[in-house]
Amino acid sequence: MPDDPVRLVLDRPDDAHHAAALLAAGLPVAHGFGGIYALTARGDAVRRLNALKGRPPGQTGSVTAPTGRVLDAFDLAALPASVPAALVRELVDAFGALGPFGFRGPAAAHVPAGLTAPDRGTTTTQVIVPGDACPSQVFLAAADAAVGGAPLVVTSANRSHHVTGAPDAPAHWRGDGLRAELGGPDGSGLVVLEHADDAAARARFPRHVPVSTTILALHRAERSHGRLHLVLERHGSLHADDVAAVLRGLGLGLVLGPRAATRLTPRVYDDARAPRPSAATLASVPAASVGAPGGVRHGRSAAVR
Repeated sequence: MPDDPVRLVLDRPDDAHHAAALLAAGLPVAHGFGGIYALTARGDAVRRLNALKGRPPGQTGSVTAPTGRVLDAFDLAALPASVPAALVRELVDAFGALGPFGFRGPAAAHVPAGLTAPDRGTTTTQVIVPGDACPSQVFLAAADAAVGGAPLVVTSANRSHHVTGAPDAPAHWRGDGLRAELGGPDGSGLVVLEHADDAAARARFPRHVPVSTTILALHRAERSHGRLHLVLERHGSLHADDVAAVLRGLGLGLVLGPRAATRLTPRVYDDARAPRPSAATLASVPAASVGAPGGVRHGRSAAVR
């Protein structure tokens, strides 16, 4: 697509900084995020973001941050003794290098209540990152600076199932589809900082499919087969087998929480450009890996919010 002065493009630093200024002024911004689109706003705009999506007003939001600020949202001192802060730093670095990912752990005291949720006596927050290689790092860094380092709220860019009535509402991975659903009658009712090329954005992260991120719990761990297992709370863009491989390299295993047994599936668009999800996209965890030392096993963990 040729350059258009009205079109804000994620790969253009000037556009990213302009969108960050709009965010700081109170507007939600839809933007490329890994291989999909996300909605990001100031942390005090959770209710506005929920209204835009059609979610219940009080639904908990997630935090996002640029690389280097991810751990600021967590109270590292509240981690279990079996999950030291040094290990969490390794996990954040390893998964951020691969691409989009999510972490849930004890919330730092400065994280607003609308971005936290209780889990077994611990006040937790989710931090969702687009991957170190995503051009949205420039936008997130500019937004972070524009709001003075206060938390940013993020959610997938889609209309909530509370509005659509569908069993789920997958994230948009095409800018035109995003505008059509959330941008109003002429598509102009939303600030969109779009991928320069949607297909190239997806190709940047070949291990990921265009759905909301996989989420790993940092605040809970289970010991099995002689090693520590972390809990997968959502099975999204990065396959559980890839998560298990990273953990195995750190001497850890992986257990699936109840909602991680089935992987999220991508949005399908009603035209010929919509790719058909691959078998790997739709596959659940192979049975051979369940219960294997250092592999993936099923557990009784609490579901992610």
